[in-house]
Amino acid sequence: MAAITAALVKDLRERTGAGMMDCKRALTESDGQIEPAVDWLRKKGLAAAAKKSGRVAAEGLVGVASAANRAAVVEVNAETDFVARNETFQQFVATVAAIALSTGDDLDAINAAAFADTGRSVAEQLTHLVATIGENMTIRRAKVLTVPQGVVATYMHAALKPGLGKIGVLAAVEGPGEFATLETLGRQVGMHVAAARPEVLDIDAVDAAALERERSVLAAQARASGKPDTIIDKMVEGRIRKYYEEVVLLEQIWVHDGESRVRAVAKKAGVKLIGFARFQLGEGIEKPKDDFAAEVAATAGV
Repeated sequence: MAAITAALVKDLRERTGAGMMDCKRALTESDGQIEPAVDWLRKKGLAAAAKKSGRVAAEGLVGVASAANRAAVVEVNAETDFVARNETFQQFVATVAAIALSTGDDLDAINAAAFADTGRSVAEQLTHLVATIGENMTIRRAKVLTVPQGVVATYMHAALKPGLGKIGVLAAVEGPGEFATLETLGRQVGMHVAAARPEVLDIDAVDAAALERERSVLAAQARASGKPDTIIDKMVEGRIRKYYEEVVLLEQIWVHDGESRVRAVAKKAGVKLIGFARFQLGEGIEKPKDDFAAEVAATAGV
């Protein structure tokens, strides 16, 4: 039997888009011959993944995983919402979240990690899944938060299954206290973040350029009122405070009572909120708009 070299495997992977282990297996089954190996992969449905890689994937699932004072959230995209109900895909997302929990949120490290009981890496398992299910899929992003003392609570809005859904939140709560108490507060913070959509934790984290743009717009709006500069300055500062309430977590009004600031809630509980992450499925991905007329014209050869 011909030797299965790394160069042969690389060549087959580039031609088919199949995973490394699948390429090795195909070459083994085909006595090291490239063309028969391509046919073997095609028969197994494993050479189709590369053809799907250019298609937009904005559906899928967000997954969370947690352990003690650490938690992870990941987003794995597919082309259609139908895939989110596929048990194999669900298990893949849950496993990727668990892997992120141990490896961290670097996507290269996640993709290179071993995928349990398959002999494949995460990236190779994803390629295998693309070929099996028939849709383009991507591991889009991941975030891991850790606290030295306290909890990183997780919250999944409208969960499809425990830890899987379309809006996943991590809330890092630092401080002493019983785990159950901190976990409850952290989950409440997660619910708040899911609903209120803060962008940053505190005022110091607000992007200086974004703040200056906001201040410039507000000043122009205030000047249009024709009021004196001293009044305009006060108007701008008042609106800046309102801006902080919209984008800064600690300055927002606590959704659970409609009157307290989030920072006041944390202070009363004797804890410190040190971070959060909010992943909403597909946010920021531009979905193509179908042009039915153009599609019909193209089909008709017009």
